[in-house]
Amino acid sequence: MLDLHCLGSVVGDFSRSHCVAICAFLVPANLIATSQTILFTILKRSPVEIFTISASAIIYALLMIAHVISWYIIGVVMAPTFILMFLGIICLAVNLTAIWLKVKQIEVDYLGVLVKFFQRFMQVEKLSNIVPNSLQ
Repeated sequence: MLDLHCLGSVVGDFSRSHCVAICAFLVPANLIATSQTILFTILKRSPVEIFTISASAIIYALLMIAHVISWYIIGVVMAPTFILMFLGIICLAVNLTAIWLKVKQIEVDYLGVLVKFFQRFMQVEKLSNIVPNSLQ
């Protein structure tokens, strides 16, 4: 008979005993894969490419979340666990959003939006640098 409690204990012990190595791999993997998903979405690459990189990024994010949950189970609640959980959830949300945008075939001109944002930002900055003559 399969004892899932024992299996969970072994996986949890492995996760906690190799925490530095796991985090040293998963943090950059999450950031790089999610950055690629964002870049592929901005460049309007094919759905197959976006689904492939998003799937790998989702796996990394789920592994990060499972790793942090193994620490929560034994009662370790510290800043790194919250930061890593936040990273995993954000990466998961970004990749699921990229897949959702491709499935719904929603095309956004991301570069146009970014250009308009910076133009608006530069106008506000120029206006804030003007000092009224009465204050000089």
